[in-house]
Amino acid sequence: MAKINLLPWRAERRREREREFFMMLGAAALAAVAVVAIWWYVMDWQLVNQDDRNFYLKEQIKILDGQLAEIKELDKTKSKLLARKQIIEQLQASRSQMVHLFDELVKTIPDSVRLDSLRQSGDVLTLLGVAQSNASVANYMRNLDSSKWLTHSDLIKTEVAGGDKRNRYQFGVNVQLRPPENSENLDSKGNDEPSSNAAGSPADSTPPLHGAPVPAIAMPADSGTPPAKPAATNPGGKP
Repeated sequence: MAKINLLPWRAERRREREREFFMMLGAAALAAVAVVAIWWYVMDWQLVNQDDRNFYLKEQIKILDGQLAEIKELDKTKSKLLARKQIIEQLQASRSQMVHLFDELVKTIPDSVRLDSLRQSGDVLTLLGVAQSNASVANYMRNLDSSKWLTHSDLIKTEVAGGDKRNRYQFGVNVQLRPPENSENLDSKGNDEPSSNAAGSPADSTPPLHGAPVPAIAMPADSGTPPAKPAATNPGGKP
C-alpha cells in the first residue's frame, strides 16, 4: 500500500523559512549594533586622544611662549650691552680727543679773534666768536684746516656788529673733527717732527701755527694790538 503524507508540509516549510529569515535578520541587526558600538568606541577614543593631543600642544605652546619672551628679553639685554660696548669703544677711541681739541683751539686761534661759544654735534664743531676783520676770520679758518685734529672748515656767517673796532665782526664757522684713529696717527707723526727740526736754526724754531701761511704784509686789524699812539712832541719841535 503506498505511503501518503497528509501533513501540511508546505506550511511547515514556510514557517521554517520564516524562522531562518528572522534569525538572519536578528544576526544582521546584532552585527549592525556591534559595528555601530565599535565605531562609536573608536570615534570616542579618537576624540579623547585628540583632546589629549590638543592639551599637550597647548601646554607646549605656553612653554614656547615663555621661552620666546625670555629670548626677547635676552635680545633686548644683548642690544643694550652692545650699545654700551659701542659707546665704551667710542669713548676709549676718543678719550684724548677733547684734550687735543681744546689744545688745538688754543693753538689755532689768532690774537685778533675771540671765541664766544662752541657747540659739538657728532663730528661737527660749531664755533661762534668775534674778530677784528674778515682777514682774521680767513686766517683762523686756514689755521683750522691745517690742524691735525680739525679739518674742512666752513664759514657760516660773518657780519658787522657793534662799534668796537677790535671786535667788530661776528662770525660762525663749522669745522669737522678728524676720526680718532687718523688723529692719533697724525699726532704720532707730528710728535716726530720736532725732533727732526730740533737741530735747525733758532730763527726756524718757531714755525707758524700748524703750517698756516704767514701774510707778507701784516694787517693792523690782524695784529691783535691797538695802533700805537703818536709820540708826543714839544711845541718847539725838539725831541
